[in-house]
Amino acid sequence: MASHERVLPFIGVYDVFSASVAGRHFDSLFVSGFGFAASNYGLPDIGFVTWTDILAFVQRLRTVLPAHNLLVDIDDGYCDPDVACHVVSVLESAGASGVVLEDQKRPRRCGHFEGKQIMELDEYLAKLRMVLATRRDLVVVARTDTADQDDMVRRVKAFAEAGADAVLIDGLPTLDIVRRLSKEVDRPFCFNQIAGGKSPPCTLGELHDAGVKMAIYSTPCLFSAQAAIENAMADLQARDGTLAGNTIGVRDCNRVLTDNLERRDSRP
Repeated sequence: MASHERVLPFIGVYDVFSASVAGRHFDSLFVSGFGFAASNYGLPDIGFVTWTDILAFVQRLRTVLPAHNLLVDIDDGYCDPDVACHVVSVLESAGASGVVLEDQKRPRRCGHFEGKQIMELDEYLAKLRMVLATRRDLVVVARTDTADQDDMVRRVKAFAEAGADAVLIDGLPTLDIVRRLSKEVDRPFCFNQIAGGKSPPCTLGELHDAGVKMAIYSTPCLFSAQAAIENAMADLQARDGTLAGNTIGVRDCNRVLTDNLERRDSRP
């Protein structure tokens, strides 16, 4: 059995075009808060993302990618538990497949940076239970950003007891805690990989052996785009303004867009 059949990879996208390209290779996509903050605002992922912008993004994604799994990063549910429940409800109506709900306090940080503040467990569990009671079929991944190993164990077990569909410990430096908890907790484990982050780069096979069921790749499209644009701009300068060296042309790009149009018009 191939690794990708054992661990479900979710590829992080930052706009509809990146999702269109990634969707040619993978059936499951991750609406990355880091990527969306960068793409939509040009700002770091420290709390600028609004639920209305995320909802509109998911609606656009679902229009051109009607059959893909869409897992959506909703940070802390946008503060208030009632707002979190509303967001989950409207995202499910818009066609989201699942959400990731974290236990950070505001001001929040990307999970792979320092300076994170963690909610009291009881406060987070109250919000999580409300969200779980609100959703119908939507998958809810409960995420903790705690850096204390004892607290990780306590929180993950509490998330599972509360009824979360899957659990995620973000910013892990090793797979050791996952290996341990995946045997003790009857919930699928997620693992978030981001290039240059705290967690080590792992193959799907390594993740499977550690007990991981869902692999989130937060930013491969965004970082690849940054590298490609940097190279293209440097090349344009070096070639005295000619586009002769481009490997992608207007027909290649338009083919992706036309495919989106055809998928939109062929939905049942």
